[in-house]
Amino acid sequence: MTPAAPVIREARRADLEAVVALLAEDFLGAGREGGAQAAYAAAFEAIAASPDNRLFVADIDGAVVGCFQLTLIPNISLGGGRRAQIEGVRTAAARRGEGVGAAMMRFAIEEARAAGCVLVQLTTNKARDRARIFYERLGFVASHEGMKLAL
Repeated sequence: MTPAAPVIREARRADLEAVVALLAEDFLGAGREGGAQAAYAAAFEAIAASPDNRLFVADIDGAVVGCFQLTLIPNISLGGGRRAQIEGVRTAAARRGEGVGAAMMRFAIEEARAAGCVLVQLTTNKARDRARIFYERLGFVASHEGMKLAL
């Protein structure tokens, strides 16, 4: 039997607990997610209030099985074209390999295109080998070396 296709929709406040659980589910998130719920609620409200930030979930039969954030960034380079940043991509471990992640990425790319973006970018932790392979299959190219500074 073919798994049900996810419905990709904007996250609602009631989805926040499920989103945080997805972020904490993997080996990297387990050590950094799941803290004070008030901080997640404040972040959710800030995202919801911004016209250039959107939090999406993948929903199958009422269950949140994936999530990602899409941020539209005005840009001076690239001829002044907007870029879209995809962050916080997670698929429930029990649903990996069913096309949930690919459905979310196709949706994100189409949302970016519809918003007039000329580029979609994302980062993935170097420890996530399977994620890198997944993004490469979708056409993403590791063209830059990303750097971060924790504050």
